[in-house]
Amino acid sequence: MFKNYLRTAFRNLWRHKGFSLLNIIGLTIGITAFFLIFLYVCFEMSYDSFHSKEERIYRLVSDAKTPSETLHYNAPPVPVTAHIKQEFPEIQSVTRLTLGDSWMVIRGDRVFSVENVATADTNFFKVFDFPLLKGDRNTVLKYPNSVVLCESEAKKFFGNENPIGQSLTMTRIKLHGTVTGLMKDFPENSHLKINMIFAADTLNADESQQWDNYGYNTYLLLSPNTNAAAFQAKLPAFMQRIGGAELRKTQTKPILFLEPLKDIYLYSTRDGSAKGNITNVRIFAIIGAFILLIAGINFVNLTTARSGERAKEVGIRKVVGASRPMLARQFICESIILSLIACVLSAALSALLLPAFNHLAGKEISDGIFSHPQYLWILLGTSIAIGLFAGFYPALVLSSFQPIAVLKGRFSTGLRGIFLRKALVIVQFTIATGLIIATLIVYNQLNYMRNQDLGFSKDQELILDTRGDSTRQSFKQEIAGIPGVRSVTMSSNVPGNELYYGASQLENVQGTMQNTNVNVVVTDYGYIKQFGIRMLAGRDFSPMFSTDSTQAAILNETAIHLLGYTDPAQAIGKRYQQFGAPGHIIGVVKDFHFRSLQEPIKPLVLLLYPKQCDLLCVKVDNQNLPATFANIEHKWKTMLTDRPFDYFFMDEYFDRQYRTDDRFGNLFLYFAILAISISCLGLMGLASYSTLQRTKEIGVRKVVGASVGQIVLLLSKDFIQLVGWSFLVAVPPSWFLMHTWLSGFAYRIGSYWWVFLAAGVMAVVVAIITISFQSIRAAITNPVKSLRSE
Repeated sequence: MFKNYLRTAFRNLWRHKGFSLLNIIGLTIGITAFFLIFLYVCFEMSYDSFHSKEERIYRLVSDAKTPSETLHYNAPPVPVTAHIKQEFPEIQSVTRLTLGDSWMVIRGDRVFSVENVATADTNFFKVFDFPLLKGDRNTVLKYPNSVVLCESEAKKFFGNENPIGQSLTMTRIKLHGTVTGLMKDFPENSHLKINMIFAADTLNADESQQWDNYGYNTYLLLSPNTNAAAFQAKLPAFMQRIGGAELRKTQTKPILFLEPLKDIYLYSTRDGSAKGNITNVRIFAIIGAFILLIAGINFVNLTTARSGERAKEVGIRKVVGASRPMLARQFICESIILSLIACVLSAALSALLLPAFNHLAGKEISDGIFSHPQYLWILLGTSIAIGLFAGFYPALVLSSFQPIAVLKGRFSTGLRGIFLRKALVIVQFTIATGLIIATLIVYNQLNYMRNQDLGFSKDQELILDTRGDSTRQSFKQEIAGIPGVRSVTMSSNVPGNELYYGASQLENVQGTMQNTNVNVVVTDYGYIKQFGIRMLAGRDFSPMFSTDSTQAAILNETAIHLLGYTDPAQAIGKRYQQFGAPGHIIGVVKDFHFRSLQEPIKPLVLLLYPKQCDLLCVKVDNQNLPATFANIEHKWKTMLTDRPFDYFFMDEYFDRQYRTDDRFGNLFLYFAILAISISCLGLMGLASYSTLQRTKEIGVRKVVGASVGQIVLLLSKDFIQLVGWSFLVAVPPSWFLMHTWLSGFAYRIGSYWWVFLAAGVMAVVVAIITISFQSIRAAITNPVKSLRSE
C-alpha cells in the first residue's frame, strides 16, 4: 500500500510540475531561512557553554553608589579579591583578569603589535577550560614573566618554531617574558577574547587599599551544590566588614552581584562586557518561527487552490472503492514527499549560503552543516513536521469531496473552507506587514544614529598610536609642518574609545566637595578646537597659563548638571581634585558623544597632561590626501623606528561601534524579504483558487458588457480587504516589539507614526502586484472558453 502511495504521489507531482515547483520553492526558501536563523540563535545562546564547570562560574560585578549617582562596573573593588576566598567556603577558586590591552612586543629585531592582551592569575586555566596545546595548565602561569600565546600569535612571532622557552620583550612594562604555554585560539563563542596572557604576579602591585580601583575582572568558581542566590545575600555584610571605614571616606557604597558565566554575553549591561543582544536574538527567533508558519500556510493555500483540478480524481477514486482515510493518507504522503524534496534542497542551499551568512553575521556561526549530524536531523524533523501539519488540512478538504457532485462538475469546499483560507492569508500578511514596519523602523534608527549631530567633528581626522614612544612630542612638531596637515594635537583617548573612570572630588552647587566618578580624557593643547567641540563657558587650555597643565580641568554639561549647576558659567572657578592633585574648573564644553548613541553621555573631565598622551590626532586636507599620508608615514618610519605604523581614520573608527547594529539590520532585511516573498506566493495561491471558482461568473459578466478594469477590481477588492485587516492586526504587536527594541538605545528616533502608514501602503502595493497577474489573466480570457462547459 505504501509503495502505491509513493508511486501515485510522484506521478501526481510530475503531472503538475508547475504547481509542484511553486510549492517546493516556497517550502525550500522557508525551511532554509528557518534553518539559518536556527543556527544563528543556537550559536548566540551557546556562548561560554563549552566550559565543563560553566554552571559554577560567576563573574563578580558591582554597582557603586555615590551621593549623586550609581555606577555599574564589570568588576569589584580590587581589595575584595584579597579577602573573599578566605571568608567564604562556598568559593572553590578565584581568578582575576585585565582585558583588552594592546601591547608592543619585541622578538629579536622585529616589533609586533598584539591586541587583546590579558594579565591573569595563576589559576586561570584551572577555572576555565580553554585548551592548552603545550604547557601544564596547573603551572603555566605560576611564575613571574610567564607568557601564554594563542596559536595565531605564536605563528606570527616564531613561525613553525616551538615557542616554549622563547623570550619576548614587553615594551609597555619594560620586562622580558618567557613563553611557557601555547593555547588554541579562543573560540568564537567565548565572551573572552585573548591573544596573549601575561602572569599577573609579574606586576606585583600593592593594591590592597585601592577601593576606588575596579580594574580586574574577577571570576568565582563556586563549590558544587552552592546556592548562588544565598551566597550573594551574604556579600553586603562582607563588604561592610572588610571595607566599611574606607568606603565611608570615599562616600561610595559598592554592592556586589554574581553574573552567571553563561549570561554575560547576552544579558550583561556592564561596560565592555555584553557584545550580544538578547532582544535581537529573540526577534530573529520570532522571525524564524514566522517564516516557517508562512511556508506552511503557503503550502495549504497553494494545495487547496488546486482542489478544482483534483476533484474529479477524488470522485473517480471514491467510485472505485477508495475510502476517505485512504485518500487522506495519499494526500499527506504527497505533502511529506514535497517537504522532503524541499528538505534536501534546503540542506544543499543552506550549505551554499552558509559562508555568506557567516559574513553577514560577522562571525563563523557554523563551519558547515554536514559536519554536525544533529543539524541534519533537526532539518529532517522540521521538514517532516511541516509536511504533516501543512498537508493535514488539504488532505481533509480534498478527501471530503462527494463523488456524485464532483463528477457532475458541482463541488464546493463550503464557507468554512473559504473563511479559513482567508484567515490564513490574513495571518500571512499580518506577519509580512509587521516585518515591513519593523524593517522601516530598524533602518530609520540606524540612519538616525549615523546622521545625528555628535557634537564634534570626525571628518579628515587621522589618528596615529605612538604607544608611548619617547619621540612623540618631537614627531608631533615634524608632522605639523607637512603640507596638507591643518592641525595636530594629542590625547589619551578619541571618540569611539572605551573610557576609564577616575575617582574625583568636584565642588557642587552647595559649595561642598562631592565624591564622584567621571570619565577622564587627557589631552594636549588644541584638542577641543581641532575636534570642533563647542565651549559653553570659560576657556580652553592655553600655553599662556602655566598652571593649566597641573591645576586646570574642563568639564562637559552632564558633569556640571550632576553637581547641581543650571548655568555652565556657575561652574567656572570651582574646585576639583583629580588623582590627588587640586585645581579649578576653567571651562565647560557642550556635551558630545564620546561613545555610540546606544549609550547615554556621561560626566567627562578633560585634563591637560601632554606627556601622558599617546594618540596623535592629525587634521588633514581633502586635497592630495595620498601624498600627505605618504609624507606622514615616511616621517614615522624615520623617527619611530621601533614602532609599527598604527593608524586609523576617526570616522571609520567611530562607526565601528555600529557594525553589530548594521549586521542586525541587514539580516533583518533579508529575512523580511524572504517572508514577504513567501507570503506573496500564498496570496497568489488564494487568488488562483478564487479565480478558478469564479471562472464562469467572469465569463457571464464579460458577455453582458463588464470591462477588464471592472473585473480586475471585482477580483482584487476582497484581497485588498484582507490586507487591510492584516494591517490593523499587525500594528499593535509591531509597535510593542519595536518599542522594546528601541528602548535599548539611549538616543532614538522620536515620532514614527508615519512608518505604520507607509508599511500599510507598501503592503497594499505588494498585494496588488501579486494578485494582478491572476486577475488580469482571468479578465482578458475569452468568455466563450470560460462558458464552454455550460
